[in-house]
Amino acid sequence: MRKYTFALLLFLVFFVSAGCASKSKLPVKKLTILNSEGKAIHVKAEIASTFEERKNGFMFRQTIPDGTGMLFVFEEDQILDFWMKNTPHPLSIAYIDRNGKIRDILDMTPFSLADVTSSVEVLYALEVPQGWFHKVKVKAGDSLLLDF
Repeated sequence: MRKYTFALLLFLVFFVSAGCASKSKLPVKKLTILNSEGKAIHVKAEIASTFEERKNGFMFRQTIPDGTGMLFVFEEDQILDFWMKNTPHPLSIAYIDRNGKIRDILDMTPFSLADVTSSVEVLYALEVPQGWFHKVKVKAGDSLLLDF
């Protein structure tokens, strides 16, 4: 009986912890990107604006639906490095300058510890499911409206 109770307790702790790790309490905003064709593309993004929020990002998230993402907001312009530690879902990242111009779009490999670095100083980074930018025809040079 004790082994059964211990196993059940361990099972519950694991699944409750895993469930909590995948849920976000970040504010969510509907962002608009204007592509080079003048089309407005919308993404529902969680906003990570504190060090702690940015540090955790999409870690441990098993699924990230198309049309959703996470916008990382920094205090100052800088060259940014992101990695995929503990992140099982493949992502694409757009590095965005203070004026909203997308400067780079790069793909990231699940669980990789390799840095994915912006080519210039930027203020924002937008992560979405890998391939989403291409699918909706968003590319470097397009603009994120900064009305959030």
